[in-house]
Amino acid sequence: MKNAVTSHRQRRLRAGVFVAILTLVLAACGTGGAQDGLSPASERASNIDGLFRLTLIIAIVVFVLVQAAIIYTSFKFRRKKGEEPRPVKQIHGNTKLEIAWTIAPAIILAGLAVPTVQTIFENAEEPVDALEITVTGHQWWWEYEYTDLGVVTANEMHIPVGQDIALTLTADAGDVIHSFWVPRLSGKRDLVPGHENTLTISADEVGLFLGQCAEFCGLSHANMRLRVYAHEPADFDAWVESQLAPATVVEDSEGWELFVNKGCTACHAIDGTEAEGGGLNPGPNLTHFAQRDTFAGALYDSTEENLSAWLANPSELKSMRPDLNRGMPNLGLSDDEIATLVAFLQGLS
Repeated sequence: MKNAVTSHRQRRLRAGVFVAILTLVLAACGTGGAQDGLSPASERASNIDGLFRLTLIIAIVVFVLVQAAIIYTSFKFRRKKGEEPRPVKQIHGNTKLEIAWTIAPAIILAGLAVPTVQTIFENAEEPVDALEITVTGHQWWWEYEYTDLGVVTANEMHIPVGQDIALTLTADAGDVIHSFWVPRLSGKRDLVPGHENTLTISADEVGLFLGQCAEFCGLSHANMRLRVYAHEPADFDAWVESQLAPATVVEDSEGWELFVNKGCTACHAIDGTEAEGGGLNPGPNLTHFAQRDTFAGALYDSTEENLSAWLANPSELKSMRPDLNRGMPNLGLSDDEIATLVAFLQGLS
């Protein structure tokens, strides 16, 4: 009976191990994900991908050789069935082998250092005729200022295909460290409060590229997402022109009056109006909010239903700490006020 129970447990254990390995193998087969770093869409991302693949190949070769040696030794020197125990000669060590397995990894690592350093320097080269964007990380959203174009937006970055984009990365002095990462376009780089870092990205193809904060930054770190839209140059120019157009705000409308009276202007700016934003709890610039596909740190699609739920109770949709000036507070709006503000926001085209 005891043997039967033990055998059953062993079968369950083997089955569990098999399922775990199969799950890992199948997960590794996935390609084309939204943040798939193995599908680079720029020269710098391709450099990183090439270095990763080289390292992976070397690691696989080493793994196979080591496992082959272990398997060979296990079978070669195993005790045969029915064989009497035999004395084993005890040795202190093997100097030649120890030297070999010390030198071999050192040579491999030294060899890997060459393409690694080369990739670092290639990706760090200062771009020429680049579009300059200042990226400011906030808990938990992104602010983009197109330095030479006079455009300020949030969470959704727009860039032209085939042109280098020089990012200046920073965070407010009272904020925390963030990390900007769009896997298909480049590597990641930290945004340090009171300090400026630089990162160059680019896109070789038109499309939407997803990214997120890659440095734990508090309560809603996982919800600090970002989007990069790569356009043909003419389409990018049209987007810039639309962003430079005056805000479509009727300042004697019910929506505007409610926006002002509820104190929204203390956090959110709308260019060309008295809403200057900033303050102790800065929120995204809303000048052309209706042109964006998402809101709340690129977390939710910008639909009437989602906007209504957000205005009813922001912290229910996204974990925040408005009591510490981190995120939007609950304004206690009535259903009619929510409907009015949603219509106002969707009119900011």
